Amino acid sequence: MEIDWERLRTAATEAMRHAYVPYSKFPVGAAALVDDGRVVVGCNVENAGYGVTLCAECGVVSQLHATGGGRIVALSCVDATGEPLMPCGRCRQLLWEQGGPECLVEAKGGPLRMAELLPHAFDVADIEAVTGEHPVPVVPDRLAAWRGRGTVFVHPDLSAGQQVWTTYWERSSGDTADAETGVLEEGSTWGDPAEAIEWGLARTPRVVVVDASGTIFWAGEGEPPTEIPVRWG
Repeated sequence: MEIDWERLRTAATEAMRHAYVPYSKFPVGAAALVDDGRVVVGCNVENAGYGVTLCAECGVVSQLHATGGGRIVALSCVDATGEPLMPCGRCRQLLWEQGGPECLVEAKGGPLRMAELLPHAFDVADIEAVTGEHPVPVVPDRLAAWRGRGTVFVHPDLSAGQQVWTTYWERSSGDTADAETGVLEEGSTWGDPAEAIEWGLARTPRVVVVDASGTIFWAGEGEPPTEIPVRWG
């Protein structure tokens, strides 16, 4: 796709003129070319709470998705004089997410690839490298309101002559005698109790392991409660 840098810079300069900068007096405008040919723009918007100030690139990304999404191919960011301005580190991460390593950013010496501006970037591949090998247990939507409450019990069982570990999520936290009881969710079976405990910790910090002899162990977060003084493992 051919990039008309002059057009982008002009759009960024026009957006800059709408910046809200009562504190820094440093207006910034940005304009990006999307892979379908449209141009989206943004300007910086300051706030009396400085930490929640929005950079111009934030506005670009917001307009990108508000107008149909897509991928950013190129971006021009300008200062009050209309000269190219480098995105800050936070905004480089935003641009990487929306445009990837080949997205171009205008610089005074010529366009630069995001791979040059943000080497060794963190992105979805880093997340998938972990969650793909070690999937994070997901609490069903219908039980989301119960997250952090109740108790998960992990106990041994037999399946096809082999010992496995099963789980269930109980409503009661065990803190009060009149607490509502009942099973919220029954888990799957695991060959490794650590996987069963991980399932439980995704639901509540109270996880209890009961071994084959009936001995009770604490596998939850924090110090073991007085009624379950021995920690699992």
